[in-house]
Amino acid sequence: MSRAAALRERLRREAPLVAPGCYDALTALLVEQAGFEAAYLSGASIAYTRLGRPDIGLVTATEVADVLRLVRERVALPLIVDADTGYGNALNVQRTVRGLELAGADCIQLEDQLAPKRCGHLGGKSLVSIADMVSRLRAALDARDAALVMARTDAIAVEGFDAALERAEAYLAEGVDLLFVEAPRTLEEMAAIGRRFGARVPLLANMVEGGRTPVLAPAVLGGLGFRLVIHPGAIVRTLAYATREMLGRLRLEGTTEGERERMLDVGQLNELLGTRALLEAGRRFEPELPPDA
Repeated sequence: MSRAAALRERLRREAPLVAPGCYDALTALLVEQAGFEAAYLSGASIAYTRLGRPDIGLVTATEVADVLRLVRERVALPLIVDADTGYGNALNVQRTVRGLELAGADCIQLEDQLAPKRCGHLGGKSLVSIADMVSRLRAALDARDAALVMARTDAIAVEGFDAALERAEAYLAEGVDLLFVEAPRTLEEMAAIGRRFGARVPLLANMVEGGRTPVLAPAVLGGLGFRLVIHPGAIVRTLAYATREMLGRLRLEGTTEGERERMLDVGQLNELLGTRALLEAGRRFEPELPPDA
């Protein structure tokens, strides 16, 4: 069974699939080693870490594909990939979908924002028309080989809750594999999304620490009808906090000794990375020395 088919099958189960956000091969490896069944390649986290910039549409399709190829080389997990708006018109969307699937994507997420997009939990967003988004989705579904296609709408913050549901209906009618109604503001809104769509298509719940949506446990989200739960920025927010604390202490004390309990030493990091096994594998290809050497 392909990874995409396995992901589709997993999403049929009642217990939600939890997919932490990653942004490079190391964070994807950590997700895999922690025992998760899938990872979410976050466009926002790529912007934060690769560019040192906010999630305001600065990341390109090429940059996402470059990161994805490196992640796919390192991990076998199903990868759900944030493709933002598809990076252009329907033809651009087709190039994006084909390129990301070739790079290792098992599910590709497209949204209905007008470029340049913004983080779903920021204000000031604008949307394309329903017809334009349907065009994007038709192009994506036509271009994909095996990857799942997810439709995201950011309409709650722009047009209101009812309009978001109507947009989601239109996108579902095109045959998408998952729906993502971004940034519901209350438990009641989340429950309404689940009631309307949960029995018909896998729904994604986006858990953003400090965002607009209530952060709930997977069991609660499953009861509301959600089948996929992402924490797209949890790793990068943890990294930023811990690194800032370490650097502040290093600046004051001139040493990292006080932080040793909160970091891996060089041996532990090499163990995590599989250094010994990789070096041993490489020895198989070393030239044999002559007998009198």
